[in-house]
Amino acid sequence: MQRIKIQLLVLLSFISFSEALEAQDWPNLQKFQEANVEVLKNKNTDGRIVFMGNSITEGWEDANPSFFIDNPYINRGISGQTTPQMLLRFQQDVINLNPKAVVILAGTNDIAGNTGPMTLEQIRDNILSMVQLAKANGIHPIVSSVLPAYDYPWRPGLEPNVKIPKLNQLLKEMTDKQGVMYLDYFSAMADDRNGLPKAYTTDEVHVTKEGYAVMEKLVSEAISKALNLEK
Repeated sequence: MQRIKIQLLVLLSFISFSEALEAQDWPNLQKFQEANVEVLKNKNTDGRIVFMGNSITEGWEDANPSFFIDNPYINRGISGQTTPQMLLRFQQDVINLNPKAVVILAGTNDIAGNTGPMTLEQIRDNILSMVQLAKANGIHPIVSSVLPAYDYPWRPGLEPNVKIPKLNQLLKEMTDKQGVMYLDYFSAMADDRNGLPKAYTTDEVHVTKEGYAVMEKLVSEAISKALNLEK
């Protein structure tokens, strides 16, 4: 019995230590540090695009690896992240990599309250800060609409199907004022509930390969337009 208690105490201590380490690196700056060093070894930045986001961006590379292998695209999505976390790592994971453009897809985890309460205006303002940082560094920002979500399986009852369209309207107005590109995934993917249809998702939030195929067509058009602005 005493031995079991000791084992439990050791386990609890390890969990507490792990949580403390995670809290010390709240934006998860360490995740891409080594990968970023490798990116910077390649001095050819022609067409380099960074995809900044959460699990929807991170999972894209698993669903269709060739989209990132066959193009000079860099995936910097981290599952569960919110806009303040992305803003803190924007310098390291976007600006320092010298891309031509950045595709920002963020906001749904903020609505879900993953890192605490957030107003729609606060979410918009964090994305605005990323846009302003990109512009100040000669990077074309492409602001994506938040994807449809009827409900969050991990936080049910928050009505994202109501809040996401309101946030997208704020993002559209912001991009118009900033003179940057707004990429509207929502209109192409929403069903009559303002959610994702079954063909595009398995859990109302995350995207299937069929869903990513829709996104790839839209984002490729947006990237082409953004890069043509330089010519």
